Amino acid sequence: MIKYKVKDVASDLGVQNKEITEILEKYCGVNKKTMASLDESELDVIFDVMTKKNNVENFDSYFAARNEKLDGEVSKPAKSEKPEKSKNTTDEKSGKKDNNSKNVKDNKENAKPEPAQKTEAPKKEEKQVEIKSEESVQRKRRVIDTRTSNINVDKYNSKYDDMASDSSKMRNTDNTIKKQKFSNRSQRQKGRRQGRRETEAERLKRIALERKQKPITVQIPDEILVSELALRLKATVAEVVKKAFLMGTMVTATDTIDFDTASLIAMEFHAKVEKEVVVTIEEQLIDDSEDDEANLVGRAPVVVVMGHVDHGKTSILDAIRHANVTAGEAGGITQHIGAYRVMINGKPITFLDTPGHEAFTTMRARGAQVTDIAILVVAADDGIMPQTIEAIHHAKAAGVSVIVAINKMDKDGANPELVKQQLTEHELIPEEWGGDTPCIPVSAKTKEGLDDLLEMVTLVAEMKELKANPDRAAKGTVIEARLDKGRGPVATVLVQNGTLHKGDTIIAGTSVGRVRVMTNDKGERVKEAGPSVPVEITGLDEVPTGGDTFDAVKDERLARTLADQRKSAKKEEVFNAQTKVTLDNLFDQMKLGEVKELQIIVKADVQGSVEAVTQSLVKLSNDEVRVNVIHGAVGAINESDVMLAEASSAIIVGFNVRPDAVAAENAERAGVDMRLYSVIYDCINEIESAMKGMLAPKQREVVLGMAECRNVIKIKSVGTIAGSYVKSGKIQRGGGVRVIRDGIVIAEDKIASLQRFKDAVKEVNEGYECGIGLEKFNDLKEGDMFEVYTIEEYRD
Repeated sequence: MIKYKVKDVASDLGVQNKEITEILEKYCGVNKKTMASLDESELDVIFDVMTKKNNVENFDSYFAARNEKLDGEVSKPAKSEKPEKSKNTTDEKSGKKDNNSKNVKDNKENAKPEPAQKTEAPKKEEKQVEIKSEESVQRKRRVIDTRTSNINVDKYNSKYDDMASDSSKMRNTDNTIKKQKFSNRSQRQKGRRQGRRETEAERLKRIALERKQKPITVQIPDEILVSELALRLKATVAEVVKKAFLMGTMVTATDTIDFDTASLIAMEFHAKVEKEVVVTIEEQLIDDSEDDEANLVGRAPVVVVMGHVDHGKTSILDAIRHANVTAGEAGGITQHIGAYRVMINGKPITFLDTPGHEAFTTMRARGAQVTDIAILVVAADDGIMPQTIEAIHHAKAAGVSVIVAINKMDKDGANPELVKQQLTEHELIPEEWGGDTPCIPVSAKTKEGLDDLLEMVTLVAEMKELKANPDRAAKGTVIEARLDKGRGPVATVLVQNGTLHKGDTIIAGTSVGRVRVMTNDKGERVKEAGPSVPVEITGLDEVPTGGDTFDAVKDERLARTLADQRKSAKKEEVFNAQTKVTLDNLFDQMKLGEVKELQIIVKADVQGSVEAVTQSLVKLSNDEVRVNVIHGAVGAINESDVMLAEASSAIIVGFNVRPDAVAAENAERAGVDMRLYSVIYDCINEIESAMKGMLAPKQREVVLGMAECRNVIKIKSVGTIAGSYVKSGKIQRGGGVRVIRDGIVIAEDKIASLQRFKDAVKEVNEGYECGIGLEKFNDLKEGDMFEVYTIEEYRD
């Protein structure tokens, strides 16, 4: 757009500069100098004001004065022109011979004396008078109304087209079209510019007129950029910003506005608004529609075997499969996740054999609800063990049906009644005692009770009415995956719905590929796998993660695009860690309605403390939030506790215990909130305050470092000195210290003295040895850990 300055507008309109600046200040609210440039909206305002100011009822007086002026010009005698100019107005259609004769005649006339020129003058004057009189008559007929903005541009364009065709007819006497030659580039460009092009102002006026006559339809999503909205409305950004400003919204071209605001602005432009439905690549690729009841058929149940180590999980599965799996594993411990399919009385059952409950939790933490029934294996001679309790809590949190298999009934010290009594302590009431938990005594060695166990699994599966639709694209979960040297990425998958065929394109998390080879649990190659069938597949471009959901898709190109998007989202998740439930944000999440239950894991130094803390916390439940202690145990906070907390969005409460190094690192990475207390009332008050939204601690504990006691030195005049090695951080003299023995806090004290060889020092860094003397506690032993901390104040 050409820069139009204030002084240029004033000059063209014939007014003072001050008058233009006053109009801008009054109507546009801007104060501009004489040399300042004006934009299109400001020019429109100036023209509107000046048009209203100079408004007249009619143009009769103007035309009358104009006609008088023209008549006066006609009555004046015309000036004589030189004969050379008059002679040049010869007809272009005359031939070459005529031109030569006229040139000779012109030369003779030029040689004549001066009086001859005077005789030609009167004729010329008569011609000019006649031409001007004709022009005046034509000008009288032209009436231009500048008050309207509706200009028919097509009429002028057609006029120019007619003129061009007439001139071409005049030039071409014979009916052949002659090519016009241009001598240089400037003339060629000049020829191109001769056709009149539509100006930007005319284009905008035409679009505005079209909008009024026929409203345009725009699709607006939930959020849209102002510049994008202007593009869809076929308007300038300045117009959209102006409309928004008049509505009371200050926006710029790069701002994002919501659907409601964009709709109101679009209505100002007489546009019809439609909601734009954004279809993501995932929605295009993956069919998540509900299955019709008529298409559903019964499927096999998926059973997971859980329990304490060496209680016979794999031995029971081995006896069921009639194959020796345990002997092939190191030390009789399951080294990998296996998925097996067995036929019981003509009905298939899929078993998942896991190394404990960790992998089960990992898959559930990734949102994969794989299993339907959990078989809890408990040794009749050992009873309930710590890992058994954790397995119970995991199964309950996953919401699966639990069947208890009391194993090793062939041993002399077997006591099934004691096991049942212990189960009642963890809210698993046996069916014989009026509960709903089946307890089946079995022996993997003698195969006693295995038929009853399998019959119970079949019965529970029938009660659950498990169904799936085999006639659709396959969907399932990756059970395990590894990188094979010869075959590349190999994944064991469980099909949960639909049917997976050989050659299908699948996407599992961030990996995409085509199923090349499909092998069942017996090592046989198969071409398809239906619901609840575990198979091992090859053909993926990278190793997926256990617990990833896989989908069979039709478009491989779109699948790779989706995988790239998921990789980008995964990177963002690393930087923007997911907000976990913490005591600091508990009240905010309660207000948003995100937290209905506060899940808590309690770890303490003795069982009495676990029960006391659990009972006190459960009593804090109110109408808005129910406090639910999902796990309580004795001992240090370990990696399994952090995994359970991450999967269940729980808070870990430690009473006189500390986390081990791996658990602390995992908790920090996963964003799990760990609260460690030594006074039970502090724990209760802090959680109660968090639930009421009043938690505002002004002090916090900062761990400086950890040191290990490697030698205990007793000096009569000084006391007990711990010869220590700083394992992490730094040790400061005067800092608080906790003495930790086997994960239990046995004492809290202060560092009275800190020696490095013979010198007393203020601090010792990681990797160095030192001597530590405490103020009060002297009962030190080799292997004790010193956790040095300091209390610092901070502002919210």
